[in-house]
Amino acid sequence: VQLVESGGGVVQAGGSLKLSCAASGLTVSTYEMAYYRQSPGEERKLVASIQVPGTAYYADSVKGRFTISSEKADTIVYLQMNNLKPEDTAVYYCRLQFSGRYNYWGRGTQVTVSP
Repeated sequence: VQLVESGGGVVQAGGSLKLSCAASGLTVSTYEMAYYRQSPGEERKLVASIQVPGTAYYADSVKGRFTISSEKADTIVYLQMNNLKPEDTAVYYCRLQFSGRYNYWGRGTQVTVSP
């Protein structure tokens, strides 16, 4: 299984970005995908996750601003980020888990929000 991330970049505060994470080689029908983020000197933290099929979870800091969604047929997960704030600046990582023991991480994509 491989994860390919895209969509990071630089945006002004109040702007939007959409991240995507595509999983190739995935053969199971149920899995969980999530986005984490890590700022310099800080621990990696969960931002949002989605059970496919199933429900989504959001960290309090992004509720109402970020939306995670999936296209099961293509095993792609999207993170739509609206009303971005400077404190959202971080490297965003995609994570895939399935079958209770398999765990994969993407390489990360930089998101920078300027004041």
